Parts: sequence; C-alpha cells; structure tokens
Amino acid sequence: MAKADGTAVERVDLPIKAKYQAIRSDLTERHGYANPMAVPRVEKIVLNMGVGDARDDRKVLDRAADDLAKVALQRPVVTKAKKSVSNFKVRTGMPVGLKVTLRRERMWAFLDKLINVALPRVRDFRGISANAFDGRGNYSLGIREQLVFPELSYDSVDAVRGLDVVIVTSAETDEEARSLLELLGMPFRK
Repeated sequence: MAKADGTAVERVDLPIKAKYQAIRSDLTERHGYANPMAVPRVEKIVLNMGVGDARDDRKVLDRAADDLAKVALQRPVVTKAKKSVSNFKVRTGMPVGLKVTLRRERMWAFLDKLINVALPRVRDFRGISANAFDGRGNYSLGIREQLVFPELSYDSVDAVRGLDVVIVTSAETDEEARSLLELLGMPFRK
C-alpha cells in the first residue's frame, strides 16, 4: 500500500482482523469446508443515514455528513430521491440521505469499534437480535442514536439521528454468517 506521494504505508494488523485469521479454522471445523476459500468472510460494511430534514435546510445535510464522516473515517455520499412523493414533499433528485461503504482496513476498524465500543454504550443493552439476517448471509442492524460512537460528543451534535449498519458477508446461509459474527465477538441476544 502506498500514499499519493509514493511513500510506503506500514500495514497495521487490527485486533479483530487478527481474530478473524484465528477463527478460520474453527469455522472450517464447524461447517466442514473442504476449500479454505469457502470460509465466509466479511466483505464490506455499508452505513446509511436518512436525513429527511435536508429538504428544508442544506446545513442539516452538511452537519449529518460531518457526523457520519467522523464515525466512518470516510466521507459519505449523498443519496437522492429516485421518485417524487407528494405526501412527504419530496421531489425527484432531492437529497434524502447519506451512505458510506467501508472495505478492507476501514471496515475492520469500524467493526472493531462497533463490537467493542459502540454497542456496549447503548442504554440497557442486552445484545442484538439474531433474526436480522436477510437469508443470504448479510446482517442488518439499526442504531437509534449516533452518539454511541466515541468520536461524537453530545455538544457537537445538532440533532440525534439513527444509523443503519449492513454487514455483508460471503456466507451462503444465515447460519454460517451467524457463526462468523459470533466468533468475531458480535454480542447476540440469547
């Protein structure tokens, strides 16, 4: 890996990425994979934030984008309405949300922060639901307040917004994906 100026960047092994390398044998043993490439892995994490108030004030979108950029360590993309909906006063092309797709090192850093820092900070946390798999091995999680992330302080946030987290895995079944996420440390409810 190299910077824009051509100098080399030192690769840092993140704890959760090293943990994944260690649990590959457990996954192979649990599900009986013949090929090491068949072991499921986390491919990407997509973060979505709906900003319906942005239709009235452009500054709301900018502040939400700043918050999401601090959490994801990557600048978000503005998503626009595909259809006009008169009941919501939305026209085609209006900004309605923000999206970030994390891969490689940033993905592992965010997953580590989500499992070890953000989820335990949720009020009255008893674990996350194990029923949020989509049938193809992907997991969706909704966070009601973006303030559970340590990068955001209560004083700097103008409004409390929700955040959707989609963890896309290469697992073919929900059972395989659940095993992967459990071994990585995802706190599923019993």
